[in-house]
Amino acid sequence: MNENNEMVYLYGFSLRQRDKSESLLKIFNEHVKQKTKITLILLHDGVIGITQKSKIPPVLEELLHTPVTIYALISDILARGMDLKDLRNQIKAIDYDDLVDNLVDSEKIVSWI
Repeated sequence: MNENNEMVYLYGFSLRQRDKSESLLKIFNEHVKQKTKITLILLHDGVIGITQKSKIPPVLEELLHTPVTIYALISDILARGMDLKDLRNQIKAIDYDDLVDNLVDSEKIVSWI
């Protein structure tokens, strides 16, 4: 894993909650303009809507077209009854060890939980 992330965002709200997720997208777009390397880790309800079997939240669709690396926590995916094999191709499932590696390797951590 060890990618030396400049910023890691932990996001625990459903991407279907437009007020929060649209604010997140605006912030990410500003980071992208500044060429900041961003990693988004979806956890808790943040994993809702990330499978190919579900309707994609509009904000997630936009995020998938940005240079943001997106991960989702395996335990939260499974806890919500989703199958790991159904994840969208641009989203990688990670376990707790990977989460810790990302946090340790990051210069900054922003938590939206």
